Amino acid sequence: MKLYNTSTRKMQEFKPLGDEVRIYTCGPTVYSEAHIGNLTAYIYWDLLVRTLRADGYTVRRVLNLTDVGHLVSDGDEGEDKLEKGAAREGRSVWEVAEAYIEKFRQDYQSLELVEPEVWARATDYIGEDMQAVDLMTERGFTYETSDGIYYDTAKFDRYADFAKLDLAGLQAGARVGFSEEKRNASDFAVWKFIKPGEKHAMRWDYLGRPGYPGWHLECATIIHHELGEPIDIHCGGIDHIPVHHTNEIAECYAAYGSELSRYWMHCDFITIDGEKISKSLGNTFSLGDLSERGFSPMDYKMWVLSGHYQGTRNFTFESLEAAKQRRLNWRNKIALLYQTTARNGSCPTPFSSGRSGPLGQVLGPSEKDVRPPVSDVFGTILNSLNHNLNSAEAFAVIDTSELAMEDWRKVDELFGLRLMTDSPDIDDEVREMIAERQAAREAKDYAESDRLRDLLAERGIGLLDTADGPVWQYLI
Repeated sequence: MKLYNTSTRKMQEFKPLGDEVRIYTCGPTVYSEAHIGNLTAYIYWDLLVRTLRADGYTVRRVLNLTDVGHLVSDGDEGEDKLEKGAAREGRSVWEVAEAYIEKFRQDYQSLELVEPEVWARATDYIGEDMQAVDLMTERGFTYETSDGIYYDTAKFDRYADFAKLDLAGLQAGARVGFSEEKRNASDFAVWKFIKPGEKHAMRWDYLGRPGYPGWHLECATIIHHELGEPIDIHCGGIDHIPVHHTNEIAECYAAYGSELSRYWMHCDFITIDGEKISKSLGNTFSLGDLSERGFSPMDYKMWVLSGHYQGTRNFTFESLEAAKQRRLNWRNKIALLYQTTARNGSCPTPFSSGRSGPLGQVLGPSEKDVRPPVSDVFGTILNSLNHNLNSAEAFAVIDTSELAMEDWRKVDELFGLRLMTDSPDIDDEVREMIAERQAAREAKDYAESDRLRDLLAERGIGLLDTADGPVWQYLI
């Protein structure tokens, strides 16, 4: 496997640090429902996990849930996003967090994404955050102001390296919230104090004052306690590079004296009809919104994986329709293959997308798995993904190749597209309707034949009449 490593700005061969690949994925800030742009990153990182497992690796992944500390500015000023969500909905911050964590996990499941081994809520690591601030202070990396404990970026000589920042030209306040008490424009809060009279429901006492952790601190802390550093791969969006991930790296070095991650992967944004996703533009579509327009979560996942995680993608409903039809075409290839195999007298192998786990999790290979050897076609597909997750190239191979049933099973395990459920077959009632329709056709009772065809269509089943008899296909 070769991956593009943001920290080196080049493609590198992936070499894990140990027997288990440790991955951290920056998760959502749970103050509102995730829109399709938010969910795109998790589809890409799901493919990373599935590809690693297909390569035979054991993966341990942590995904955080930011339920405190993320301010609307992404810096050190403004309202906490959870407080903003609570004010909007007339609920407590805790109720808002619970509601949107549950909604996010529902969306996660509906997209058939592999469950992380650890769902890490930021508020579960407050004590560990305080310990980390203590360590940074002991090592001389912080200073106190009237509104918080700040990281002195001048003490970390490699601070600008990851994002290639021009610290000399950085204007005060241009990157993170500016205060006259800050020593450097790039300094950031690792702990924020709550001022007297300031509304902030989530608060913890530290140094004799109420406060809460800075947004960046949770990731460094969670990684340290759940995975240990350095980890193998840290994932996020390109917007995380100049502030969030740069600050994580600095905090990890100051608190624990170590590198945070060996490989860094960042996905680009999607736009909608050429516009940035924005509530003011009315283009923040959810999975529910897509469903109302006749598209399933799998159709959207198909669209996402039709492109590359590093590419800027423009979403349109026309392109989503094309992805829907592409997935339908694949499902019908499987259905035809199943029927052809059955007519030839062999027994088709039941199809599934892997061993089931909690909330639809597809578990990776284990030493006890007995799997047929990888075919040349599937090997080509996997090779595409092993070249920096080139799913677009992999999809092109699938479109133009003849896949055996076992290849299709592995394809669905690799991409999690729910191409089939337990087997690519129809139920007995539908099978009986097809037989009745064929009998009516042979008896030249075309009215009855058409009636049964229409009933089958209502069930999402179409028919192709061939010399060997009818072949059923999916219509939706």
